[in-house]
Amino acid sequence: MTGPVTPVLREMRWWDIDPVLELERDLFPEDAWSRGMFWSELAHARGPGANRRYVVAQVPGEGAGRIVGYAGLVASGEQADVQTIAVARDHWGTGLGGRLLTELLRAATAFECAEVLLECRVDNVRAQRLYERFGFEPVGVRRGYYQPGNVDALVMRLTPAAGSGFATGAQCPTAAEPRSVRGTEIHD
Repeated sequence: MTGPVTPVLREMRWWDIDPVLELERDLFPEDAWSRGMFWSELAHARGPGANRRYVVAQVPGEGAGRIVGYAGLVASGEQADVQTIAVARDHWGTGLGGRLLTELLRAATAFECAEVLLECRVDNVRAQRLYERFGFEPVGVRRGYYQPGNVDALVMRLTPAAGSGFATGAQCPTAAEPRSVRGTEIHD
C-alpha cells in the first residue's frame, strides 16, 4: 500500500493561473486576487530584472497534475515581503505551508535580502505560531488592515542568522500547518 503523494514545488507559470485562481477564490472569497494581478506578479518573476518568486505545489498524476498550493514573495532592495501562501483544504496539516514558506525564504536569500516581512491577522494565533517557529518576530500592528471586518494585522519580521541566509531544514515545520495565507494572513 502506498501513502499519499507528496506535492512537487516548482516555479509558477502563466498556465497555472486558472487553477491557482480556483484555489484563490475558494480560500479567499472576500478578497481574491484577479487574473490580472497574477499576470502582473508573474511578469516580474522572470528575466534579468526579476524581483518576485512565485511557486506552486503540484500533485503528480491526473493529466498535468493538480495544483494544491501556491506562494509568492517580492523583493525590493534588502527587504522581501511574503505576498501570499495558500494550501488546498485537503492538504491542510500536511506540512505543505511550511514547505512553501521555506521556498520563499530561499528566494529571499537568493535576492540577498536582509529581512523578510509579512502581515498576519492579530486573531490568527495559529499563523503566528508557524511564523515564530521559522524565527519571525512581531514588530508592529497595522490597524484595520484586513477588510471586510476592520481586523488589525500583526507585522512580523525575520532576519537571517549571520551568513546563513533565511532557510534551513530545521526551520521547516511538518505539523500543525496553516491552512492558507493571504498577504500573509492565514485563514483558520
